[in-house]
Amino acid sequence: MLLHDTALVYGRYLRQSLRSRFALLFGALTPLLYLLFFGPLLTGLPLGRAGSSWQILVPGLLLQLGLFGALFAGFTIIMESAQGVVERMRVTPVSRLALLLGRVLRDATVFVFQAVLLVLAAVAMGLRAPLAGILVGFGFVALLTISLASLSYAAGMKVRTPQEFGPLINAVSMPSMLLSGLMLPMSLAPAWLNVLSHFVPFRYLVDAMRDAYVGHYATAHMLYGVLVAVGFAMLAVTAGTRVFRTAGA
Repeated sequence: MLLHDTALVYGRYLRQSLRSRFALLFGALTPLLYLLFFGPLLTGLPLGRAGSSWQILVPGLLLQLGLFGALFAGFTIIMESAQGVVERMRVTPVSRLALLLGRVLRDATVFVFQAVLLVLAAVAMGLRAPLAGILVGFGFVALLTISLASLSYAAGMKVRTPQEFGPLINAVSMPSMLLSGLMLPMSLAPAWLNVLSHFVPFRYLVDAMRDAYVGHYATAHMLYGVLVAVGFAMLAVTAGTRVFRTAGA
């Protein structure tokens, strides 16, 4: 029943995304601009990690794609509430967990597709990374998207208005980006900033992906990254489902 309901919700929202092909491609624009205009500045700089500058920058850009895209996913449920879609869902027998999973799995599919496009562009610019590492990176992007989209939809169910939702998401996204080392390794930061970054869960995903992109899989960074990604996803989906149930979506 859960799988059937999830597939129905997933298919509905995926078809909506496929009908808006421009938005599907436009979502990868910001990381692509970073890749084109910021990436060449790092070439040849001593960044304090194994691998080329592209193997350091691209994992961060992929997680940036999931971070910003998934956090703003809640805007759609605010619009659906205004249009009466959520109200109509209240009278259906569809599982509340399926209503959330269908949405977040659609988001994960979209952002992994955009991540593939970004990696292809990076390869054209000089990225060289093992295929296994690239696939591991896509897994991290999917888990991050599921986590943050679940929390974003939950916040959208609580906040209800774009005027309140936007500042809330910005207050979370900007510190997360700056303290997780998406653009540059936090090992380059002052000691106090490096210590502070360890309290941001995305830091562990970034470090794990950078290890994967240089072919290092059995590392402490990878272990911590997997544990944080899976644990965060489970907690976020649980919290999101609870909000969906209490809100009667």
